[in-house]
Amino acid sequence: MTSRTRPRARFFREPFDDLVAAMDAQVARTPNPWQAFVIVILAGAAAWWIYVPVHELLHALGCVMTGGSVGELQIAPRYGGTLLARVFPFVVGHSDYAGRLSGFDTKGSDWIYLATDVMPYVLTVLIGVPLLKACAHGGRPALLGPAFVLALAPFYSVTGDYYEMGSIITTRVLGALSGTGLPPFRSDDVIQLVADVFTQPAQFGIAGGSTIAAAVLIIAAGLAFGVLLAFATYAAGARFWDSFRARMAP
Repeated sequence: MTSRTRPRARFFREPFDDLVAAMDAQVARTPNPWQAFVIVILAGAAAWWIYVPVHELLHALGCVMTGGSVGELQIAPRYGGTLLARVFPFVVGHSDYAGRLSGFDTKGSDWIYLATDVMPYVLTVLIGVPLLKACAHGGRPALLGPAFVLALAPFYSVTGDYYEMGSIITTRVLGALSGTGLPPFRSDDVIQLVADVFTQPAQFGIAGGSTIAAAVLIIAAGLAFGVLLAFATYAAGARFWDSFRARMAP
């Protein structure tokens, strides 16, 4: 393997290698693997319940901090949406999703749009990935559950936030190259977007089979870029952990 290939392989393999190492240390090599596994699952479920509303509130914070405004943030009642609606005037205690920033204004700025999407994943970089890497050393199964939730968030958000990030970038590039404006294929739910393209093509200005094919290619490009961004987020967390350990070393 060449020196140029190793960093590329690490970029894509590191999340899986870290996951295997953590599972091995916290579950497989413990005296009671089943008990440890149950602890991981329960701790992960508790972390998920807390993470969902925090994640959505960080979307709102990212938007406001960079100059945008927030009109409506939906959070399902099972994740505390009803309670949070009493605290934050822009929160609505219902959602078809676990949570969704459904009303926000980026002032036409893609930088604000990207910041809105990216903000929750600061937790992945600063807490999630370092925690998962720390779990490669045994004796902390209760930490592995939250580590799963935070460190792997970019990957289970590939069809949501990360597609949206990828689509912001790819549609901006395509718009600049074509000079005809931005293609209308930005969404925080790529599965629903694809369904809408085929069932309501007129909504996207699609008139025939060739334009549907072009739409699919544009969406696929956004999704591919989103996947790369997910791995890049994890890599940023890994490098942050490496830097932290180097500073703490005697």
